Amino acid sequence: MTDPVELGAWLRNHAVEEVECVTPDFAGIGRGKVMPSSKFIRDNPTFLPTSLFFLTITGGYPDIANFTGYDTDADLMLKPDYGTMRAVPWANDRSVQVIHDVSDREGNLADFAPRSVLRRVIGQYEAQGWQPIVAPEIEFYLTKPNTDPDYPLEPPLGRSGRRAQKSQAYSISAVDEYDTVIEHIYDYAEALGLEIDTIIQEAGAAQLEVNLRHGDPLELADQVFLFKRLIREAALRCGCYATFMAKPMEEQPGSAMHIHQSVVVKATGENLFSTPEGAPSDAFRHFIGGQQAYLKAACCLMAPYVNSYRRLVPGITAPINLDWGRDNRTTGLRVPISPPAARRVENRVVGADANPYLAIAGTLAAGLLGMIQGVEPRDEVRSDSYERPRELPYGLLDAVEQFKRCDPLRDALGKGFSDLYAAVKEHEYEEFMRVISPWEREHLLLNV
Repeated sequence: MTDPVELGAWLRNHAVEEVECVTPDFAGIGRGKVMPSSKFIRDNPTFLPTSLFFLTITGGYPDIANFTGYDTDADLMLKPDYGTMRAVPWANDRSVQVIHDVSDREGNLADFAPRSVLRRVIGQYEAQGWQPIVAPEIEFYLTKPNTDPDYPLEPPLGRSGRRAQKSQAYSISAVDEYDTVIEHIYDYAEALGLEIDTIIQEAGAAQLEVNLRHGDPLELADQVFLFKRLIREAALRCGCYATFMAKPMEEQPGSAMHIHQSVVVKATGENLFSTPEGAPSDAFRHFIGGQQAYLKAACCLMAPYVNSYRRLVPGITAPINLDWGRDNRTTGLRVPISPPAARRVENRVVGADANPYLAIAGTLAAGLLGMIQGVEPRDEVRSDSYERPRELPYGLLDAVEQFKRCDPLRDALGKGFSDLYAAVKEHEYEEFMRVISPWEREHLLLNV
């Protein structure tokens, strides 16, 4: 539904009382306003202050000089994308949510807004006559409610009355332990018109994965944005938490958001990664080459917090480099077994904590640069890539520094966005460094 008049009639006919006008910020948190549907139907502009879109995860603000709108905190306008209208099945009143783009007062899209960044990258593909296709896989943990951050997280009690402690990867029984939460996820997804490909038990205790079907990158980023909220609400209804932290619990695997990527010719739908004879194409090789050349610089988009790098350690289901291999889950870039028409590259670096718009934009930009520049990949790795040298940054500050030095990637994403994003991440790191951890008190208090 894209016509405002038609939308207004639909809202009235279905007795919708409230409309949530939402847009994702840098963290992927929905910002916006809730209004009566009668006001939304009048199609009056909705405004939000500029500062909302570069809040740090702690609610602070970076010190940014000469950024347009920063000194005055000028209003930005929300532009509804009517095709994103979905139900809000957990709301007390009959409500819908609509994802909005962010623009200035003249209607020009704000270049630093996450949806704008992804639109920019998709547009660069379209200029080549190409259409990128993605399929995200979202991992998350269910946990016992935790109201005191000084205490570690624990898995919730399952229907058996016991708490999961060990890996039960792909166990149907382990999935059944939390069937109430999963039933709510399915019900909410159906109400929102979102399609789930599969739900599986992952390697961690009470760790689940939702796989989405492949499609347009902006549509899939919207779906991940909605699914994260949907899953949290389903868990809360069942008396537990759902967390997308990259590494929420010690001695347990981290949570990823693997992104499957392919590129088709827009006019014909042919997979650009395969030749007419079904062999891997030059574009396929160069896409992988671009991922290897630029994903280190894009890592702060895919591992955006200090906690993210606790996941990227060898031997616990997460990569440490950008090796590539066919059906090799130890590499950062995996090529799943598939027919030529479905040939694709899986980025296994991305964490579940990443903003889906920015992570997808970053990984697609890296592949596009590789195809345009003709970057050749390294040789395929057929062994255990965890045994090979580390290539990814060790921490957030290192990742941000690499991002700041990579002009081709910054140009692809937009320099205005890139400067602002780097400033936010540096400020978050500085805030983290003010905190003294239990490890420091345990090992340094009386020993140094």
